Amino acid sequence: MLLRINGKGMSVSAYTERIARKKAQKLERYFREDAEVTLLLSREKDRHIAEVTVPFYEGRLLRAEEVGDDAYSAIDGALRKLERQIRRHRTRLTKDLHDTLEMDENPIYEDEPLLDEGEPKLVKSKHFALKPMYLEEAELQMELLGHSFFVFLSAETGMVQVLYRRRDGDYGLLEPEYE
Repeated sequence: MLLRINGKGMSVSAYTERIARKKAQKLERYFREDAEVTLLLSREKDRHIAEVTVPFYEGRLLRAEEVGDDAYSAIDGALRKLERQIRRHRTRLTKDLHDTLEMDENPIYEDEPLLDEGEPKLVKSKHFALKPMYLEEAELQMELLGHSFFVFLSAETGMVQVLYRRRDGDYGLLEPEYE
């Protein structure tokens, strides 16, 4: 497993890097030697943020993010979330990855029991008419509805787009690219 540790808007000390490598080493049992794992550390005000990303099989990603009072608790939390994702979706992941992901029945983080939630299932389907609108109008509609995302037909491009509220309160826009 190749671990890349980066700091966003901050430098990562050698000590922090050494601790992060030691903690991430526990996840090696799930991945092949050539798997690339990226750990991005950042700081916003008094919060430390650790984001772990693992690209695998045809452009898909495993990603976990955790916010903590210090970098070490954020790293621990992000790695714990990543392991939970792997274990929760093991059936689907092993189908896609075959020998890329090696499953082990013994969890790394014993202190937190894993809930056997089963496979998530589709419980609701909604149909709606797409009305062409500009981004500003879509923002207003999303606010009026009280939703965290809004699907609309862009009046500028004629393409379906998704406007969403980010965790930091700003907006994001998803625009599909057709190949």
